Amino acid sequence: MKIYITSVFVDDQEKAARFYCDILGFKIKHDIPLGEYRWLTVSQTGADDEVELLLEPSVHHAVAPYRSALIADGIPLASFQVDDLVAEHKRLDGLGVVFTQPVTDAGEYKMATFDDTCGNLIQLIEMVK
Repeated sequence: MKIYITSVFVDDQEKAARFYCDILGFKIKHDIPLGEYRWLTVSQTGADDEVELLLEPSVHHAVAPYRSALIADGIPLASFQVDDLVAEHKRLDGLGVVFTQPVTDAGEYKMATFDDTCGNLIQLIEMVK
């Protein structure tokens, strides 16, 4: 068994696609119209065997209170691993990404959290060797 897909709820799929691709560096994997919305996924390189991130419309009535509670408590919705957190933080900061938690040393890893502009907090992790 392996993870195939996971979701982040987004307020605007087009805006999310631009942020996740143009800023974070993901690639569109699937973009299939489904009425008012799209089956819109991204992955690291678009390869067939990669885990996909579904940029899912945040229209379900449970999403708003769920995301509000996470944000109020500073809890990220997702976590992405990077090789060099300090360099990635500097790159993203230079692109205008707003960090809600700066680079923090937590022993075996470093972490930072940013606002994805689509209604979520996302955590970046670097595993310290």
